[in-house]
Amino acid sequence: MRAWTSPEVPRLDRSGGAAGPVRVHDTARGEVVATVPDGAARMYVCGITPYDATHIGHAATYIGFDLLNRAWRDAGHEVRYVQNVTDVDDPLLERATATGVDWAELAERETELFREDMTALRVLAPDDYIGAVESIPLDVELVGRLQEGASVYDVDGDLYFDVHADPAFGAVSRLSEDAMLEVFPQRGGDPDRPGKRHPLDCVVWRAERPGEPAWDSALGRGRPGWHVECSSIALEHLGAGFDVQGGGSDLAFPHHEMSASHAQAALPGQSFAQAYVHAGMVAYEGEKMSKSKGNLVLVSRLREAGVDPMAIRWAILAHHYRSDWEWTDADLTRAEERLAATRHAVSLPAGAATAALVTEVRAALDDDLDAPRALDALHHWVAASLDGDSSEPGASDVVRALLDARLGLLL
Repeated sequence: MRAWTSPEVPRLDRSGGAAGPVRVHDTARGEVVATVPDGAARMYVCGITPYDATHIGHAATYIGFDLLNRAWRDAGHEVRYVQNVTDVDDPLLERATATGVDWAELAERETELFREDMTALRVLAPDDYIGAVESIPLDVELVGRLQEGASVYDVDGDLYFDVHADPAFGAVSRLSEDAMLEVFPQRGGDPDRPGKRHPLDCVVWRAERPGEPAWDSALGRGRPGWHVECSSIALEHLGAGFDVQGGGSDLAFPHHEMSASHAQAALPGQSFAQAYVHAGMVAYEGEKMSKSKGNLVLVSRLREAGVDPMAIRWAILAHHYRSDWEWTDADLTRAEERLAATRHAVSLPAGAATAALVTEVRAALDDDLDAPRALDALHHWVAASLDGDSSEPGASDVVRALLDARLGLLL
């Protein structure tokens, strides 16, 4: 599947010393840990189910992981980044039926709008952008390996994964079984289905149903379950033990838990990922922003209304990627004001000294992607420059490159 075109990323001067490790919060360990890539830094971030347009919650997630991509690059690492698109799944099919649109047409239309939004927000594109439909041969192969290990069983033609085939099941989300059982049905699970060995077991291959798309395979005619798609794509394009599995915090369970267990049951003794990093949820009008609730603030509609995409990005960066927060008009207004002030400051022939700013921005972003702290440091530099501190001719070039490279902000 075609991704979008990445913007050029300026290369910043590192003559002042070597970069420290980039640190992120690992849900599985419950703490901030150093990433230690062996060769290229490898990251997989779960993509959209394209049945509606990109909302601010989506944008916040992908901007958060864009900060990690940029941090690794500034630290001198090559980055291998993979993202999927769940272009066949129950929510997509339900929306297609409700609107009378062909499911494949709906998926492509919304995926293209997502590409446009990511381009406008200057999010670096994945190296491999893989649709669920494209991944079906990989899914079939992985499920076949699980069958060989007796980790998969049949329930009326559907194939289910025995979650306890992975001894580490539960280690990603760190939830108790009772907590898992409470969440599971809310996020696509079917704990009460008769014939299952355990309520938490999940479907990896769904036999064909009337009126639903299906594909011929060695597993029979049908389509893959949601979780196995990400397992197979990540293993194919990144290999086991990659550095970061990312996504929104609502994916920790069941999606990331199940994806990891699929891979680990198929490859005993190997870890799916080194760290599981999760972005917070964005609310609007008192509730989590979601397609099912319909309380969406769409990036495309803001852009159509003339809002500068860099102001949207700034408003998102003003919140730590791991925090849960609520979008308000005041967020955007404040971001527009700060963006305008910064552009004014960098239009001056000279500004305040930049060495401390560069150091502070790098330190903040290398420490669990702390964009609010980086923006605070920038605000102090802008204020000093606008107050008449012109101690450094050409400071604007340094600041422009710094904000572009590390925060993705184009001034």
